[in-house]
Amino acid sequence: MVALAPSSRDTVMTDGTARLYRFPAGAPGGPPVLLVPSLINRWYVLDLRAGSSMVEGLTAAGLDVFCLDWGEPNDEDRYLEWDDVVARLSRTIRRVRREVGGEAVGVLGYCIGGTLSTIHTALEPDSVSALVNLAGPIDFSEAGFLGHMTNPRWFDPEAIAGAGNMSAQQMQAGFVALRPTAPLSKWVGFLDRLGDAERLEALQSLETWASDNIAFPAAAYVRYIKELYQENRLIKGEHAVRGKKVDLSRITCPVMTVTTGRDVICPPPSALALNQRASSEDKRHVSIPGGHVGAVVGEKARTILYPALAKFFRETCSSSRASRA
Repeated sequence: MVALAPSSRDTVMTDGTARLYRFPAGAPGGPPVLLVPSLINRWYVLDLRAGSSMVEGLTAAGLDVFCLDWGEPNDEDRYLEWDDVVARLSRTIRRVRREVGGEAVGVLGYCIGGTLSTIHTALEPDSVSALVNLAGPIDFSEAGFLGHMTNPRWFDPEAIAGAGNMSAQQMQAGFVALRPTAPLSKWVGFLDRLGDAERLEALQSLETWASDNIAFPAAAYVRYIKELYQENRLIKGEHAVRGKKVDLSRITCPVMTVTTGRDVICPPPSALALNQRASSEDKRHVSIPGGHVGAVVGEKARTILYPALAKFFRETCSSSRASRA
């Protein structure tokens, strides 16, 4: 059985169900980077297996890498609000800054983690030296089929979440609806890989992670669907957190948006709205072949994505340090 989450890590903070990890294989004193995974998936997709690990790629490039593990919400976390989730991310970033001597840090958010990281950066721009949005939706009018599924004409998030947290099974059913033939394709792919140990191992690792989803806190889910998917308040400048409007133009640090060619969860125009609305002088875009998940852990990730991320953070975080020296 292949080892999942193989990188050695230390837990430097706990916050409710969340954990903050630091990877000692990195370079203390190197540019600090916090990885923020999706709220509804296990964090270790960013450290899936040896050779297919963003953590491995970034630590090898001399970055001081941290990762937020959101943890699995308990039943009582049904009352965890969207503002509470953003506040937890903000506390995590403050702790990373304390660990590295107070400087601003690079932040990479993946999927919903990209949306949350963008919101935090707009609210507290001085805390982030560089921001990567990795397939995180920003303009929800470009949300594709997920936007259609959550149309308020037939989708009531309050009724759906009325019984408590959105379970992993409920969330997974929505993603299966995006690609109803995916289970069949998976088994065809499994048979195709039987004679290739490396590709079979990759498929088994990804399948283990994909079957290990976690729930979405009910209160946070309702606000996320209503204000972002259904009302598109983030791009309109009408989304508020802790009583403060989220103004994307307040983002001035270097930003990079990463899109994937076959992304049905976050279509490229949705993610690229960050580049259009941020006030940053340094705005970049990297497009990776593949889908929403495969592009992050597949062969192209090793050869395109991880090197591009390392280069971006080395250039932007280092220049940020130099400007403060």
